[in-house]
Amino acid sequence: MKFAIIADIHANLEALQVVLADSKEQKCTHYACVGDVVGYGANPKECLDIVRSMGMPTVKGNHDEYCSIDGELEGFNPHAAEAVTWTRKQLTEEDRQWLRDLKYFRLVTSFSMVHATLDGPQRWGYVFDKLAAAASFTYQNTSVCFFGHTHVPVAFIRDTVVKGGTYSKFKVDPARKYFVNVGSVGQPRDNNPKSAYVIYDMNEGTIELRRLDYDIATAQKKILEAGLPPRLAERLAFGR
Repeated sequence: MKFAIIADIHANLEALQVVLADSKEQKCTHYACVGDVVGYGANPKECLDIVRSMGMPTVKGNHDEYCSIDGELEGFNPHAAEAVTWTRKQLTEEDRQWLRDLKYFRLVTSFSMVHATLDGPQRWGYVFDKLAAAASFTYQNTSVCFFGHTHVPVAFIRDTVVKGGTYSKFKVDPARKYFVNVGSVGQPRDNNPKSAYVIYDMNEGTIELRRLDYDIATAQKKILEAGLPPRLAERLAFGR
């Protein structure tokens, strides 16, 4: 099996379409989503429809959660909160129920997925360093676990010690554990504006990070025309 692992689409239809087209060219046979289909961008309904229609296993992200309920937006900056409030109005009740029904953690064949952390998936903590990764490794029961949330692609490896760093492609050693951030489809934050996703070739035992150009100008234009905060459009050009 050859999986395309996507995360943090954030309602960016232009980026999602490019990623899916590339994954087909790369002959991916299966798909999985590590959360945050919606939020920030101008096409939440369209992106959600695509993910749902493809039947891909999906875990719940923090934006998915807050866009599916009517509660207070604790921990959100003003721009993100405004986008959540707007997104709630764009989705049908059926869409929101689908988001509510998502699990925080999923096992897919022999790998696992969580949006944030394994040690507290509902607390929406961030894994930026080896110390935070070590806490998740304590709860990891699969050789490979994919995560998102930070929008920064990085791979942590636990052998005798926890190591971490950026990656392009590497071979999986079943004797080790890997906690892999797949980057963001729709709002990269590693100072690289290119859309990101991962190909997990289970036959070859490899994990490859893909970076792709997409029509940023159109995505920006849609955000501005929707009346969303200009900052959400501007940041797409800089990848941060």
